[in-house]
Amino acid sequence: MKKTWLLGLGFFSISLTWALYNAFVPLFLDDYLKSAAMIGFMMTIDNYFAIILQPWIGHRSDKTNTRYGRRMPYLLIGMPLGAVFATLIPWHTGFVTLVLFMVFMNLSMSLFRAPTVALMPDITPEPQRTKANGVINFMGGIGSVLAFGIGSQLYGIGSYVPFLFAGVVMLICLLVLKAVIREPAALELGLAGNAAAGEQPQPKPQIRIKDQLDKTTVLILAAIFFWFVAYQGVEALFTLYGTKQVGMSDAEASFSLTFFSLAFLLFALPSGWLGARYGKKAIISTGVAGLFLVFGVMIFIDSVLWLRVLLIVGGIFWACININSYPWVVSTGREESIGTRTGIYYFVSSLAAITSPPLLGWLIDVFGYPALFISASVGMLLALCCLFSIPRERQRVGRDPLDQTPVGMK
Repeated sequence: MKKTWLLGLGFFSISLTWALYNAFVPLFLDDYLKSAAMIGFMMTIDNYFAIILQPWIGHRSDKTNTRYGRRMPYLLIGMPLGAVFATLIPWHTGFVTLVLFMVFMNLSMSLFRAPTVALMPDITPEPQRTKANGVINFMGGIGSVLAFGIGSQLYGIGSYVPFLFAGVVMLICLLVLKAVIREPAALELGLAGNAAAGEQPQPKPQIRIKDQLDKTTVLILAAIFFWFVAYQGVEALFTLYGTKQVGMSDAEASFSLTFFSLAFLLFALPSGWLGARYGKKAIISTGVAGLFLVFGVMIFIDSVLWLRVLLIVGGIFWACININSYPWVVSTGREESIGTRTGIYYFVSSLAAITSPPLLGWLIDVFGYPALFISASVGMLLALCCLFSIPRERQRVGRDPLDQTPVGMK
């Protein structure tokens, strides 16, 4: 667990950087673009990189074999580049240089996000992965809260200060990760064990993305897509809903989302424990069913107090879903395919992030603001149908990466 908390520094730096990026880059874009739609499109660059690059990078990291490990080379390249380009963003001299720095930063972050996430199951035994995912998401949540808490004060000193702070934090976290994280070499040890036992060494299995898409995995990914469509739409459009439908001020609407985020942060660790104790599918299904009800009830709520109470309850249910979903995707495949399945997971969630806001925004234009939570409820219902189509929680196939016993000695 000590290594898990230290690995959480990687998520801490990623969340801190993205929170500052999302908070202040729109202000830079507003100097050159007067269309809110265009600014919104420019802020989705990371999702397009996630769709294109992260599955490939995760897949490549499974097949990487260096003295630094499988995942660490991507961190050693991506994190310094991400820190440099994040620091350069406020020093842009025009729209072209701003876009270039944004693109290069997003490209750099895409180089190491999937390998960083894949490190968690690499160094964590299967029964402990939901707890570990709770820990690293808790650390990521702290990064986001810290960014919002001190970002405005740093921005008041100078627009470059928050980004310089993020770059320095990222480099410090990289140094810590490089010093303390040692990737297991289970496959190499297994081959050595075969040789020592007089057996013919077997070649490493070929990992192909299409081979990971069995029926169980496809159903899980479909559920992930539907619940992220619901969540991303509500997150992106809630402030408009609050001001136009409920009558909140801009500040009240944006502040209300804090209740959801804090509830998620506080329940990240307990939801990981519950997933380990009662099973990932059971806890995820509880969360999806709970959010289906919460979103359904929100349609009829016009009180700010009760809306915030429901957001707190919703944040707890979202933790049940989000903390356990990635470990479940990993557990349905071989240990050798962790990076590949990590990339597929981010492909699906990023596709939902691109699809959801314009889709739910169009439904609001056609049917009015109540369509936001009606659509979100339907998304959760579709996710629940996918979950119910999975007969039981499949266990992973293959050896545990922390099992250092040679194959010939089993």
